[in-house]
Amino acid sequence: MEKYYVLKERAVPEVLLKVVEAQRLLEAGKAASVLEASEMVGISRSSYYKYKDDISLYHRTESGRRVVLVIQLDDAPGEFLSVLNAFAEFKVNIRNVHQASSVNGVANLMLVLETPEDADFLPEIVERIGNRDGVHYVKILAKE
Repeated sequence: MEKYYVLKERAVPEVLLKVVEAQRLLEAGKAASVLEASEMVGISRSSYYKYKDDISLYHRTESGRRVVLVIQLDDAPGEFLSVLNAFAEFKVNIRNVHQASSVNGVANLMLVLETPEDADFLPEIVERIGNRDGVHYVKILAKE
């Protein structure tokens, strides 16, 4: 199982901060290619590709609270969709999805969710997802 950490900006190596900046330039359309974005921030294209899936900027939200959820489920067609449908039923906004490579037929997911401030249905979502046949593990990793 992968481990995740929350760090202050000063603890993050400069190359990783530059990867995030390159991602921002690409998303904003200020760079036309990975090569251009990498050159703009002063890193190699290979550094960008090496770390692009391992770091993203954490954003606070004013409209609700953030919840980080870790899920392990069978790597089979339709399993992830059924999990997403459970969130849709509760009107939960999925802000970020990270899926690591499957190991032994089990997919590892980390989801960043945005829920209303007054939402008290998280335990119900976790239980509903955890009770699915293809789901091996569900845990709330962090709440803000």
